[in-house]
Amino acid sequence: MAAPRPIRVGQIVPSSNVTMETEIPALLRAREAIAPERFTFHSSRMRMKKVTREELSAMDADSDRCALELSDAAVDVLGYACLVAIMSMGHGYHRQSEARLHSRTVENGRPAPVVTSAGALIDGLQALGAARVAVVAPYMKPLTQLVVSYIENEGIAVSDWLALEIPDNLEVAAQDPANLLEHYKRLDLTGIDALVLSACVQMPSLPAVQKVEDAIGLPVVSAAICTTHQMLKRLGLDTRVPGAGALLSGRY
Repeated sequence: MAAPRPIRVGQIVPSSNVTMETEIPALLRAREAIAPERFTFHSSRMRMKKVTREELSAMDADSDRCALELSDAAVDVLGYACLVAIMSMGHGYHRQSEARLHSRTVENGRPAPVVTSAGALIDGLQALGAARVAVVAPYMKPLTQLVVSYIENEGIAVSDWLALEIPDNLEVAAQDPANLLEHYKRLDLTGIDALVLSACVQMPSLPAVQKVEDAIGLPVVSAAICTTHQMLKRLGLDTRVPGAGALLSGRY
């Protein structure tokens, strides 16, 4: 009997993003060590170099083409890999984006569930029951404030936040995740239920997440971890990845 084909994970990725195609595969490869499912990864890119509101808006308009291209490959789930692009388009926009991009796959005869990293962050925090969080983001302060406002509009209070103020997207990707072991200490963690260690799928954080979670004794997530959690849920699979923090412990 032939083995079932691997699950195809499609990603809509900013052209300058080099992290999402490493962190999500790393998470799902780690899952392969403890579960039978196997995955392949397929991307389509939207132009974006500078993390500005203007470039993000222009890039988002290109996401429909990407959804069509990925549905040509009959992907089983589709992830939109830019949190701030969605959040900069207005409160609740992840629902509109997910519905629109899913409709593109339906129209193409290859329907696939769509996850946005923005919606996944909200859903992940809600799954943890987090009413109050602190956030680390690489963006300039005005964009970080948009992210904070977006999260708070979904009923989750942001008690403190840190903007690293890096405008160039490749420079965001070049950040050493070990630096996050110090960055988070600049935040007031009093009374929070969870820490968002990277509110950006371009800023690497995986090697730091479990270490910070162990240090503070609270759930620690990133946009990539939340996106992986939602992808597994949409696929109907166990949400368990070793060493990736509480959200991917399988309890949620």
